[in-house]
Amino acid sequence: MENVKPGRPRSFDPDAALEKALTVFWEHGYEGASLAMLTEAMGISRKSMYAAFGNKEELFFKVLHLYERGPGAYVQESVRAHTAREVARDYLYGAVHAGTQPNRPAGCLGVRAALAVGATGKDVQDALASWRAKSQEDLHERFQRAVVEEDLPSHADADMIARYLTTVADGVSVQATGGASREALERVADAALLNWPPA
Repeated sequence: MENVKPGRPRSFDPDAALEKALTVFWEHGYEGASLAMLTEAMGISRKSMYAAFGNKEELFFKVLHLYERGPGAYVQESVRAHTAREVARDYLYGAVHAGTQPNRPAGCLGVRAALAVGATGKDVQDALASWRAKSQEDLHERFQRAVVEEDLPSHADADMIARYLTTVADGVSVQATGGASREALERVADAALLNWPPA
C-alpha cells in the first residue's frame, strides 16, 4: 500500500497573522495597505498569504469579520441594552472606546478603510457601506421596538435617531483619527445624548 505523506503544516499562526493584517488595514485603509506591508507585518510570503487567506480583498473581508467580533462588537452588544437610551449610550461610548484603544490605530476600521478608495476597491467600499447601513438598520429596529414598548415616545422617529447616532459615531472615528482623546470624545457622546427625545 502506498504511503501518503500528510500535508506540510503551516509554519505560522493564521489567527496571529490575521490580527497583524487587521492592524495594517486599520492604520492604512484598504488601498493604502499594500501587499508588501501586509505580508511583512504577517511574517509570511505572498504565496502563503494567498494560500491561507485568498487575495487582498478576501483577506480584508476576513479582517472585517475579525473586527466585528473584536473591537467592533459594541455595535451588536449595544442593541441588547435594557432601555433605548442605554442602547444609544452604549453605542456611542463603544465607538469612542473602539477608536481610542491603547496600542491600536485610532478611529474605526470601517470608516478609515473606506476613505480614499478608488475603482479597484469598489467592492470593498460597497461592502463597507452595507456594513455601516446594517448597523444603522439594527439601531432603527431596536428603537422602533422601543416605541412599541413605550420606552420611547410615540412621536419618536426611530430612523432619524439611528441615523443621528451613526453619524455622530462616524464623526467620533474621524476625530479619534485626528488625535482627539477618549475623554474629549466621551464628552461629545454625552452632549449628543442631551438631544434624547423627551417623554
